[in-house]
Amino acid sequence: MSENSCGSSCDKSSCEGCPSKAQGQQPQSLQVESNEYSCVRRVIGVVSGKGGVGKSMVTASLANELAAKGYQVGILDADITGPSIPRMYGVHGPAEGSDMGIEPRLTKNGIKLMSMNLLLPTEETPVIWRGPIIANIVKQFWTDVIWGDLDYLLVDMPPGTGDVPLTVFQSLPVDEIVVVTSPQDLVQLIVKKALSMADQMKIPVKGVVENYSWLECPDCGKKLYPFGKSHLDEIAGEEKLNIIGRIPMKTEFAEAADAGEFDKIRNPYLNVDFE
Repeated sequence: MSENSCGSSCDKSSCEGCPSKAQGQQPQSLQVESNEYSCVRRVIGVVSGKGGVGKSMVTASLANELAAKGYQVGILDADITGPSIPRMYGVHGPAEGSDMGIEPRLTKNGIKLMSMNLLLPTEETPVIWRGPIIANIVKQFWTDVIWGDLDYLLVDMPPGTGDVPLTVFQSLPVDEIVVVTSPQDLVQLIVKKALSMADQMKIPVKGVVENYSWLECPDCGKKLYPFGKSHLDEIAGEEKLNIIGRIPMKTEFAEAADAGEFDKIRNPYLNVDFE
């Protein structure tokens, strides 16, 4: 597990005279300190190589399952220009703050949320910022938000391998990532790019979730494959990945998200075992 404010006993005075300080050969860490009132034991990044694969739905589903197991869970919505997590849970801003930091909002099932949507004047206000500014906002969601005592913080990252995923990997103590994919042929190549980025950043991959795996006919119950047959086993075999789940297209998931009631959703297609 990455070192964070919960377990570190090191301070500036204790570093004086340390041999590793004198060597000066180790690259300087780019990780930023968490809020002093936060104690996050494990940070899980949820990533995808492309948009449109239901990454936020998977993030929320993982959070719901962990919360149902009795864990203290938070979601950091790092998709600054396309935040959707608060609306899925029917959570609205503005988030409130004090000298201690920014208080996350709470879902009906007890998950702590922080998202750009909770800080904007209205939920329809667009975020028209350049990459460096967006990356700094993500850092502030770690340094300024009072996450309190959490077992898991899930980071819902924007798709691709650009500024924000890079910032999260470098600045936050990410313990491992979950990759979200779909059955489309093109996704196989894109997933490998996301895995390659994680490997270069030396972030372990917990496993892969395939979304939109099939659609069940409401009349006969037959499985239909609108995005083609799955290539998940092939990818998982090549990359030695754990398969965390295959999720079908379920109307009740989309309806709950649209109604702001995703806190009621339990996803039996996920194997949530982060022990």
